[in-house]
Amino acid sequence: MLSAESAALVRATLPAVAGALDEITTRFYATMFHDRPELLDGMFNRGNQASGAQRQALAGSIAAFATALLDEPDTRPDTLLARIARKHAAVGVTDDQYTIVHKYLFGAIAEVLGEAVTPEVAAAWDEVYWLMAGALIAQEARLYQDAGVRPGEIWRPWTVVERRTETPDVVSFLLRPADGGPAPRARAGQYVSVRLRMADGVRQLRQYSLSSDPRGDLRRITVKRLAGEAGGPDGEVSALLHDRVREGDELMLSAPFGDVFLDGPADATTPLVLVSAGIGCTPMTGILAHLAALGSTRPVLVLHADRSPDDHALRAEAHDLVGRLPGARAVFWYERPGAEEPDARTGPMDLDGIHLPDGATVFLCGPLPFMRAVRGQLLAAGVPARRIRYEVFGPDLWLPGTAA
Repeated sequence: MLSAESAALVRATLPAVAGALDEITTRFYATMFHDRPELLDGMFNRGNQASGAQRQALAGSIAAFATALLDEPDTRPDTLLARIARKHAAVGVTDDQYTIVHKYLFGAIAEVLGEAVTPEVAAAWDEVYWLMAGALIAQEARLYQDAGVRPGEIWRPWTVVERRTETPDVVSFLLRPADGGPAPRARAGQYVSVRLRMADGVRQLRQYSLSSDPRGDLRRITVKRLAGEAGGPDGEVSALLHDRVREGDELMLSAPFGDVFLDGPADATTPLVLVSAGIGCTPMTGILAHLAALGSTRPVLVLHADRSPDDHALRAEAHDLVGRLPGARAVFWYERPGAEEPDARTGPMDLDGIHLPDGATVFLCGPLPFMRAVRGQLLAAGVPARRIRYEVFGPDLWLPGTAA
């Protein structure tokens, strides 16, 4: 809980701080990476830095957290915190790094806002920062404990035992622990981080969903080659995986983390609706594979949108898994339909006429514009927001108050 004195100062200065957050975070990252270049090695994604997505996410999370403290002082924004904590755990963030971030973030605030940052104002925002940091540190400690790893020690070598081309721009890699030990526990729908050394020697990482049943010692990731948007750079990690990684090579994978995963007992009967677009089908395929392996009879509705059947990664596998589940059915949408999917619908996903099971839990994954649009349709159809679980890869720009 924010103290009354600090709350008054934060409320008075929030408009100025929020208005300058883009400049503050730009200066923060530039100064921190100049002084601490090692943080770019295996911790921060250069593509997200170049596009501005990382600083937008940081600015948005700070503003959202401060606003929540003022508007609901007795309630922490735990949904926001949980999403950030999982992202942090997936790249190995440790407690000491919050002190580093504090130093450079508050230095940037003082430089941008100048004399407006009195000692009293600085102390108030310092309280906000450490309330947020303390909550995140606690959540991350629990995530590390649940994953069975020491804080920050999330990496382990895995061997590629099979590489398979799914579509012209999507490849799957089947992996086994290189050290011969058992695979860590994972939940269906979770993701892992993959860390690779680039040509210039800097390690970069990216998150990929587990696209197969996570039980046993084999894991699969399915990777789409990421093309740069609006003149931005192509994805470094996905390009290297596509161009260089073959059977027998080793990859460094993190322990599994993520917001969208299938929980509850194996005999659960709650209906599921799995909604995806593009490569967002990967966690849904992992969930379907897990249900099929369990012999589940629960109702499952699979909804997927893509450019065409040929672009729909894991399409044949989705059909096979749905056929193995007595309570499952699938509906596909394609911008360019093909004869191989005669029952598919044309155009973007439109839930009009789709019967959504009562009381269903909805899993949602895909590009942000798609998720915003479909979430709005789900809410309009009467699905409670608390039953819609979604995954955002990269910096989370979909924050409370900005979603449709």
